[in-house]
Amino acid sequence: MPVSEKSHWEKFWARERNIKEVYPHSRCLIDNLTKITDVTGKKVLEVGAGSGRDSIKISSMGGNGYVVDYTSSSLQTIREISGSEKADLTLIKGDAFKLPFKDESFDVVFHQGLLEHFRNPEDLLKENIRVLKKGGLLLVDVPQKYHFYTVVKHVLMLFGKWFAGWETEFTLRQLENMLKKEELSIVAVYGDWLNPSFLYRMTREAFYKIGIKLPLYPPGIGFLKALRLKIKKSVINNRTLFYTFVNIGIIGKK
Repeated sequence: MPVSEKSHWEKFWARERNIKEVYPHSRCLIDNLTKITDVTGKKVLEVGAGSGRDSIKISSMGGNGYVVDYTSSSLQTIREISGSEKADLTLIKGDAFKLPFKDESFDVVFHQGLLEHFRNPEDLLKENIRVLKKGGLLLVDVPQKYHFYTVVKHVLMLFGKWFAGWETEFTLRQLENMLKKEELSIVAVYGDWLNPSFLYRMTREAFYKIGIKLPLYPPGIGFLKALRLKIKKSVINNRTLFYTFVNIGIIGKK
């Protein structure tokens, strides 16, 4: 399996410049982080920022946001969004494995949809922890291993239809063990389903390829949204049912 190259992401973010047509990250990351800590006045670093929308939200909540990405197209996207929303972010082009910061520089370090792109994820975590202050928080959000999304993705990779290179997934136990190995204490774990569903996203992408544009979100049905939220609250406390989530996250303390 080929590795994910910088060129893949330059092309991806150059293509996805109309950010209103790109699904935002779930509020789940922000909600779970702010349950643990007040980001006001905190130095917060997002690594492999993509669109940077999580950092823009953190900035609006009073956080001192920094974003690092190694692609110019990603940083240009973030620059445009943050400018339109008057978000005060520090944008840096850099390597996630060689962050241009001194040891213990940040109160919070986080990334979403990053760790799975590398064959040496432990090295990435070590660098995250290096720039994290004592008592600081590391949040890692990744695809969950045992899900239909994973099956579909690997079939696409097998036939050379996936947009990037190497990808893997993690179980909750694997994430916990990785952070514990780096001597972090586990503060919280969480999981999330896609909204809209993975099935709708697949359908929308298929229609898009034949020239039919479906709305970003299907028309909502109020009682179904309420039911989904109620079910999610029960699932979040059940380790077995965690495997129904598409994305999982973990927060560790240094």
